[in-house]
Amino acid sequence: MLIRNLLCVTLNDGAGGVAEHLLAQGWRVAQATNLAAAGRMQAHQRFPVSLLIIGTPLAGSEHALEACVKASNGSEWVAVCDREALESPGFRDLLLNCFFDHQTLPLVWHDLELVLEHAAQRAMLRSRQHPHVHAADSLGLVGQGPVITRLREQIRKVAATEAPVLLGGESGSGKELAARAVHRCSHRAAGPFVAVNCGAIAPSLIYSELFGHERGAFTGASSQRHGLIEAANGGTIFLDEIGDLPLELQTSLLRFLQEKTITRVGAVRSLPVDARVVAASHQDLAECVAMGRFREDLFYRLNVLPIEVPPLRRHMEDVPMLAEYFFQCCAVNGTTRVRGFNQQAMAAMMAHTWPGNVRELYNRVQRAVVMTDQRLIGPADLGLAPAARPAGIGLDAARTLAERDAIFLTLTRVGHNVTRAARELGVSRMTLYRLMDKHSMSLPSGQGAGPSGLPMSSGSQAAAHGTF
Repeated sequence: MLIRNLLCVTLNDGAGGVAEHLLAQGWRVAQATNLAAAGRMQAHQRFPVSLLIIGTPLAGSEHALEACVKASNGSEWVAVCDREALESPGFRDLLLNCFFDHQTLPLVWHDLELVLEHAAQRAMLRSRQHPHVHAADSLGLVGQGPVITRLREQIRKVAATEAPVLLGGESGSGKELAARAVHRCSHRAAGPFVAVNCGAIAPSLIYSELFGHERGAFTGASSQRHGLIEAANGGTIFLDEIGDLPLELQTSLLRFLQEKTITRVGAVRSLPVDARVVAASHQDLAECVAMGRFREDLFYRLNVLPIEVPPLRRHMEDVPMLAEYFFQCCAVNGTTRVRGFNQQAMAAMMAHTWPGNVRELYNRVQRAVVMTDQRLIGPADLGLAPAARPAGIGLDAARTLAERDAIFLTLTRVGHNVTRAARELGVSRMTLYRLMDKHSMSLPSGQGAGPSGLPMSSGSQAAAHGTF
């Protein structure tokens, strides 16, 4: 069935009455009058079709438009614009690369309706071909396991407040993604999200980068410049790797957290800035405080709402879904004959310890999509060794291992939903529980009952190994 949900984004006094006309034609229309509002709507709902009514684009607006289009989670975009807009090379490139089609003013209603119908049909086909592209939820997180479910709950709780958030976790585990989820879930979602890597800015420049400077404040300061904190006014400033911030800068950041004001280099007056701080570090900041490398008072100011972003090895049940999601993202962005992963590749990914976490998984999948010559990605394409098998096993042992692997991979793929796994394996649910007992498998903590409330057998509950 065709889904007739549509986001109508009207900018620069574009053609009026379009939303009303589409409503009369049976479309369910959500309206936005600026890109920030459009982004907020996209964060909470997926629209198969989005309509941009722009008249004549503002100079330099192409980058903001492109960011909005690419953040729309697979929506098919149609533009309505003045003919003069097509004279802009940047806008032409945007239409050619990111839009399904466009119409020029004055509108021909029948033509617009046909284009929107075709766009909706294409969106439906795309969703069927690439179901995992939309696996990311409204927070941008992928995964169904208990660890990611708990992370979602924590993010939604802290997003409802204004207090600082401190994200901990290993490199590559997704701390910036969690920070963006906090911003996206908060009432500041329509405001800017400014990410700063504190370890990537030269110590001599970091104060000016964060707080800005006045004209003539130092040699080369030919004009006034707003700092990154000021750029986040009304939104969220994300300070990544805050443990690398020099001690002298920590004092200025502490003052901002306490007073919500900043002082540019060379300025004599402070400026109020309304920006929420979300900080992150892969280091143990409490240990850094003990070693004298981080201010204790700043640590306590930041550590109001701590969240630990888990390493990938703690939610291995999400590896197949993440791998499929990354594969579809990479496949959509280019032309490829690859159709997915073979069973050996999945087994190899489940056996890998992922020291580089989710970032490593994405990089390996991206490389495999580009480099493989096969229709299905294998362990070698991912740069992984095949999952270990005991040497010289007999036929019965090989059958047992194959049976265990089939159960393991199926349960993992369906998020440990026993009913769905049994259906895919072609057995009854009770038979699947019996096989899980046979192979000493158990469900993750909190999933000890089936979807219908049927408890697991005592053997599965008592299994001391083979846990997913």
